[in-house]
Amino acid sequence: MIKVLIAEDNAVNRELLREILETRGYAVDEACDGQAALWMIEQIRPDILLLDIGMPILDGFAVVRRIRENPRFAYLPVLAVTAYAMQGDREKILNSGFDGYLSKPVNWTVLEEELDRLLKGREDRDAAPKQSNESQGAKRTQAAGSGN
Repeated sequence: MIKVLIAEDNAVNRELLREILETRGYAVDEACDGQAALWMIEQIRPDILLLDIGMPILDGFAVVRRIRENPRFAYLPVLAVTAYAMQGDREKILNSGFDGYLSKPVNWTVLEEELDRLLKGREDRDAAPKQSNESQGAKRTQAAGSGN
């Protein structure tokens, strides 16, 4: 079963996301702030993180920065689910280490598409034979250059 961690400070938003994900067969855990999210990543090892930007203690930018700095979690897919929807916000978020972006209110069809896309990438990584960091970096560079 795929494990999803929702990091969101608004209880209603967490509940809505949890309910829709659980009805689709995901195992869901929740964190109400950025510090709790980092702790839970260590404990439950989720397959994907749905991360709000505007949270107390540590905001989403600080959380994703710490995830990307940690070699054990650097490849964890992180989807921003945020009310930040002004011009330039999407680009700023994606350039800061997030793998995807959804604005609130969440369009459930788009959420499912993003989950499929990000989890597909995870499955591809898990299925790939273990390689040196250098050859993995070369593959990422090739993939980025091919537009994939």
